[in-house]
Amino acid sequence: MKTSDFNFKLPEELLAEHPSEQRDEAKLMVLDRKTQTIEHKLFKDLIDYFDEGDVMIMNNTKVFPARLMGNKEKTGAKIEVFLLRELDAETRLWDVLVDPARKIRIGNKLFFGDDDSLVAEVVDNTTSRGRTLRFLFDGSYDEFRRALEELGETPLPKYIKREVTADDAERYQTIYAKHEGAVAAPTAGLHFSKHLLKRLEIKGVEFAELTLHVGLGTFAPVEVEDLSKHKMESEQAIIPEETALIVNKAIDEKKRVCAVGTTSMRAIESSVSASNHLNPFNGWTNKFIHPPYEFGVANCMITNFHTPKSTLIMMVSAFAGHDFLMKAYKEAVKEKYKFYSYGDAMLIL
Repeated sequence: MKTSDFNFKLPEELLAEHPSEQRDEAKLMVLDRKTQTIEHKLFKDLIDYFDEGDVMIMNNTKVFPARLMGNKEKTGAKIEVFLLRELDAETRLWDVLVDPARKIRIGNKLFFGDDDSLVAEVVDNTTSRGRTLRFLFDGSYDEFRRALEELGETPLPKYIKREVTADDAERYQTIYAKHEGAVAAPTAGLHFSKHLLKRLEIKGVEFAELTLHVGLGTFAPVEVEDLSKHKMESEQAIIPEETALIVNKAIDEKKRVCAVGTTSMRAIESSVSASNHLNPFNGWTNKFIHPPYEFGVANCMITNFHTPKSTLIMMVSAFAGHDFLMKAYKEAVKEKYKFYSYGDAMLIL
């Protein structure tokens, strides 16, 4: 398949600028691959499709406030800095993106906060927009991280044009987020409420947690027509032994094993055994899943509606079947489903 096979027109009013009022009140489109049928539900109806012993694999990464607004020394020009990855805690080295990049050169200093309480020096160029910054901070590491938390804001996706609000800090985070390190939320999980999780637990559904720290590369559009030439950025993934045991027991008992989101799916497919079981894992993955692809672990998936030509829609297409998914997207537009991070959800059985 080619990148152009994953293009579609989306009316602008279907871009979700805000989350649904209640997490589990988002719309849910249910795709049954066996019968090739589509149902329209609410996310809280998810419980009707799961039974005792079924497993949901959830990504417990936590988004950190990765967007900083700063000023360039001397000129005072406004510069946006997007924190991507901590390279070295001791020397406060970070991989970042800067905007506008043309103004930022090695040796420049950037100042953050009303009182310029945080200063960073540009020490390297990495890509056209990428830089390596060294933060110059006298306090302890914990104090430094607190300063980043206070000065940073929730890194909402670029297509959301409104200002970030205080609510976003809570709503652009899953309720089971634990381990900080993502620059974007694993958005399928945003729909789970505490009440829905409790109802699923009472029904006997098990939860298996893993961590995949979502990077910006996940959301980058594929810009080459030949999919084999697209290079995914690596993301850190951790699959604990306990998670592998829960998932493998469900596989052996022929239960439903549901990957909550493309990030969970990417993590588990990066660590599949020859017998299609899940291995524990602690490392980095640059796995790019697109059709045709044989999935080894999950037989069910929850996901959002994704951007055209993204690696995310390509993965979901490989799981649902391309023609069936495109039919579902067409129906989603007709039924006015909301798309992207704060949008509605899809359950693929």
